[in-house]
Amino acid sequence: MAHILILAALPEEADALFPDAGTREDGIFAVRRLAAHGHALTVATCGLGKVHAALAAGMLGTDADLLLMSGTCGALDAEAGRAYWLAEAVQHDYGTVRPDRFDRYRAGDWPVGEVGEAHFCAMADPGTGLPHARIASGDSFIACPDVAAGLVRGLGATLVDMEVAAVAQAAMRLGKPWAAIKAVTDTADEGSSRDFHANLVRAARSAAQAVERLVAMPGFGNFVAPQQQIR
Repeated sequence: MAHILILAALPEEADALFPDAGTREDGIFAVRRLAAHGHALTVATCGLGKVHAALAAGMLGTDADLLLMSGTCGALDAEAGRAYWLAEAVQHDYGTVRPDRFDRYRAGDWPVGEVGEAHFCAMADPGTGLPHARIASGDSFIACPDVAAGLVRGLGATLVDMEVAAVAQAAMRLGKPWAAIKAVTDTADEGSSRDFHANLVRAARSAAQAVERLVAMPGFGNFVAPQQQIR
């Protein structure tokens, strides 16, 4: 039996996962524990932002075999309303501020010297059939098309959120594999706040259904952590 920690930033995202199942526990993080398809699942509401996500991953993920994130995101260059397998994640606000540019490095690396790959790789998709994407995470809600376009140009990102890349960094430090499935609520423009609230419940359930199908896949549980160097 695999132990899977499923993190969601918001209560709406957590409640969409295996609704009405499991036993609730109150603590630093709201947690629901259940069994499904031969796996032990811990569904935790971590809160918004990279610090909350990393703290929950560190506190709750030490005994987990997989760190998995579900929830919602904004589209930079992706289809609104769809759920995506997040094959890569990068922290778009980690790096070095220079007079003429912002150099991005992989979070946790020294932000000096030659700029290389800044992203973290998820575990291999076991066959979800979902489109793959690179997500850019940072402690800012993006509601500006110019900033969104810059993340596409500078990072090759197609989605944006505030947590996934922090979970990826925590997973790397813990030596655990990670995965994430998120569904789009908005298009990271001037109307994003309105669209996010309007589409939150629908998108959260779309991502949750994809997670539920993932957990139910035959043979799911043979997790391999990507080989990425810890510096």
